[in-house]
Amino acid sequence: MFTAADFIPNKYTSTIENGNFEWSAPSNIALVKYWGKKDNQIPANPSVSFTLNNCKTITKLGFEKRDTSTSLSVTNRFSFDLLFEGKPKEDFKPKIQKFLERVEVYLPFLKDYHFTIDTQNTFPHSSGIASSASGMAALAMNFMSLEKLLNPEMTDEYFYQKASFLARLGSGSACRSVKGNVVVWGNQENIEGSSDLFGVEFPYVIHENFKNYQDTILLVDKGEKQVSSTVGHDLMHNHPYAERRFEQAHENLDKLIAIFESGNLEEFIKVVESEALTLHAMMMTSMPYFILMKPNTLQIINAIWKFRRETQIPVCFTLDAGANVHVLYPENVSEKVLQFIQDELVVFCQNRQYICDKIGNGSIAL
Repeated sequence: MFTAADFIPNKYTSTIENGNFEWSAPSNIALVKYWGKKDNQIPANPSVSFTLNNCKTITKLGFEKRDTSTSLSVTNRFSFDLLFEGKPKEDFKPKIQKFLERVEVYLPFLKDYHFTIDTQNTFPHSSGIASSASGMAALAMNFMSLEKLLNPEMTDEYFYQKASFLARLGSGSACRSVKGNVVVWGNQENIEGSSDLFGVEFPYVIHENFKNYQDTILLVDKGEKQVSSTVGHDLMHNHPYAERRFEQAHENLDKLIAIFESGNLEEFIKVVESEALTLHAMMMTSMPYFILMKPNTLQIINAIWKFRRETQIPVCFTLDAGANVHVLYPENVSEKVLQFIQDELVVFCQNRQYICDKIGNGSIAL
């Protein structure tokens, strides 16, 4: 059984003065939702997600050894510049600072270098798609690339596990954006190797029906989230239905093991839509309470249900903690579903905007 201490390195065997890396890391969409956490970014329940392909963050990390002869007060601080799409972005810096503080014990070289972090998203930053998962995963991949230079004996397995572990400390769901097309995060008795500390590739059979699954993201509301994820997770403490919800997540993950093997799309739809609605129900029944959907979110959901009933095409929806709708469907019905989206759903999107995506494979070195 892994513990956090397993990711604290011994002495490094190599040195390096400067260099740079570049990684892309995708966003992901949870099928069984993670909602509620304990200390140190430990999830209150396990989750499983599809890794996306097109919605990703691309981050370049430049590093240069600092002059250690300067005063202790200087070398005792992290040193970094942050650029977003090539321009300084001061309001992102506190989140990076907090991340560096959390991971320093696992990456003891951090204060030895000055870093230039240059990051951009392939999707509109204010589109309401969670960029913290892809952003923190991309940053973790870059830091692990540097650590691998300092410790060349590192195995690939350790590299990816630790990257996921570090990403989690920046943003919980970021640990599901490191590797694999279907990723499990959180201890689940029936899933070998599953852990609260990092995401793991789903280790069992996945039916052809779920290969290259499509996700069209309908941008209903591109504004800032009404409730931050941190606040949302905190609302699960002392929530009247929290314990039953956590049990339900374990049950639904067990159901998905069988569904992924059999390819049963009808059962898949039941689990995925139920999970999406449960997440929103938990927010509506918290104190304080929030309604995160917009009227157009409900219009889309009802239109999907009607279309599925009338055509028997296995299209379904899921939601994050916001108003946007992820429309999920197998590749072999893409043409009909995209026509339906254009004919009936884009009218409910802000500025008629939507993003076509599909299952991807995780982070990539560029």
